[in-house]
Amino acid sequence: MPSATHTAPDLDIVTLDTDAVTERLDQFADMLHACVHDGASIGFIEPFPMHEAEAFWRDKTIPALKGGKRILFAALDQDRLVGTVQLDYDTMPNQAHRGDISKLMVRPDCRRRGIARLLMQAAENRARDLGRTLLTLDTRTGDSAEILYTSLGFETTGVIPDFARDPDSEKLSGTTVMYKRIIR
Repeated sequence: MPSATHTAPDLDIVTLDTDAVTERLDQFADMLHACVHDGASIGFIEPFPMHEAEAFWRDKTIPALKGGKRILFAALDQDRLVGTVQLDYDTMPNQAHRGDISKLMVRPDCRRRGIARLLMQAAENRARDLGRTLLTLDTRTGDSAEILYTSLGFETTGVIPDFARDPDSEKLSGTTVMYKRIIR
């Protein structure tokens, strides 16, 4: 069941449970497929068929959501899924103060509207509500996402060279590891 966390004109940022993600599986798969084919470095490489995009949500994300230690935020424009990000707070006991941000994506035809920023703000607010004081993430070095994260107050701790293959070539790119301290 979706619950609203932020609203903008014609755009709602909501959290979705497993049933809601399952109901929108085709939209999630289509968005992931479009992002990968647009060059997003989010773990997948071309060729990237639609059935693999569906399998990611069905076999990886939905089971993680069922465990109750991951939250999926979705940006809805009317009823159309246009973006998402996940907050994972399934940490070891000595890390109960932090959470990980993952799989931030916005449909290529919906970018430059502030959707990613709204999704990240919703994730940070929820992390704060959960008592988390540190967020971590990684992103392909040099991507526009790195600029976004910096503008949101994330700091770079380092770069790991040749971390992952680019989605559309054999090139290996570095990943920038970032963190942000959040105040309760």
